[in-house]
Amino acid sequence: MIFPRIPVPAPRAMRPFAHRNYRILIAALAISIFGTGMWAVALVYQVMALGGGPVELSLVTAAAGAGLLAFVLLGGIAADRLPRRRLIIAVEAVNLLAVGSTGVLALTGTLQLWQLAAAAFLLGVGAAFFFPAYSAILPRILPAEDLLAANGMEGTMRPLLQQAAGPAAAGMVVAAFSPAAAIGWIACCHLTALGILNLLGREPAAASREMGPDGTSVPAKRSVLVDLREGVAYTVKTPWLLWTLLWAVVAVLLFMGPIEVLLPFAVQEQLGGDSRTFGFLLAIYGAGGAAGSLVTASLRLPRRYLTVMLMLWGPGSLPLAAVGLTGSFWVMAACLFVVGATGGTGMVIWGTLLQRRVPPHLLGRISSLDFFVSLALMPVSMAAAGPLAGLVPIWSIFLVVGLVLPVLSVLALVLGRMRKDELAHPLERSLPAEVAG
Repeated sequence: MIFPRIPVPAPRAMRPFAHRNYRILIAALAISIFGTGMWAVALVYQVMALGGGPVELSLVTAAAGAGLLAFVLLGGIAADRLPRRRLIIAVEAVNLLAVGSTGVLALTGTLQLWQLAAAAFLLGVGAAFFFPAYSAILPRILPAEDLLAANGMEGTMRPLLQQAAGPAAAGMVVAAFSPAAAIGWIACCHLTALGILNLLGREPAAASREMGPDGTSVPAKRSVLVDLREGVAYTVKTPWLLWTLLWAVVAVLLFMGPIEVLLPFAVQEQLGGDSRTFGFLLAIYGAGGAAGSLVTASLRLPRRYLTVMLMLWGPGSLPLAAVGLTGSFWVMAACLFVVGATGGTGMVIWGTLLQRRVPPHLLGRISSLDFFVSLALMPVSMAAAGPLAGLVPIWSIFLVVGLVLPVLSVLALVLGRMRKDELAHPLERSLPAEVAG
């Protein structure tokens, strides 16, 4: 007896891979961010090979941050004005130029510190243009119902490749050969990613034209300030977007300093641990983010998506209060895993909301504005954490952060009228993003 074949639906997390352009884009992204993870380690040891110390390393890494912060808003405007495919390919070409020339100089023994800083600056500028373009192109190549899975896959891949596999590979290459050899391998990563991106299909003609909210064409030649003002105006008049960004600004100010600056001292004082203990805890934190992103990619977007997102970010930060109080490694590890998982899950939902709720002609600018506010106060948070720890105990800082963030998330929910808004704009049964303002 012959039984008829019954088609088995693909797991939700894998549905984006049914689309050729997505497979090309995510393959290139995976290779590129693996190279970025390698660069983080190779850069440190290349600075040391040039005779530099902590001050020189700080200057080089600051150059990358300066390039990112200075150009991220312009990158959003470019993502709304230019074909995103060409923009992404151009960014990868600049990455290849920056890393490739650095590798040649390093292998020939002619590399100087200022040239390494210039390469880092160019990579920062590239990131400023890449992320808004990537966020804006996903809704062009995927149906709306697959965006959550796509963002979840990216959120899973990034910590695994950029924070774990890339640095580990670079460490082995540096130990076996030299920092210059590692930079050569990174250049190969960007060359491969560039080749793959050139296979990406062109955007539909209608998607490449810039359209206004009323459906009419927007003049091609407009001031950059006019474009930027339009994005800011949309943010200000959209309560769910405005209050989420305001929450994020305060959250970054409170959160990043304790995690990046004070956690190593908490590990030393409370656990008697060293750099290996700190590194392992950071890996667990990253694994939490990857796990949360992967689970989210396998699920449907929650009906109460704004409430779920802010409750993940706010109450999900409560374990930070215990990080400053516990003397147990496993308790601290569990707390950081939960914070990473809830944060990663919330970020997947947030990225999907931008792509589903923001009008397509504004998506690049809003994505870059989101990126900008996330970065702007990060240096302030890290600069303030050390002096603050000299005035009050470290455990009290973690306690306050863990207790304040949940309160702020509730305030954002209420002031942004988000519970009413999410019911008025159901996304699982809605039309595509063009009509879901």
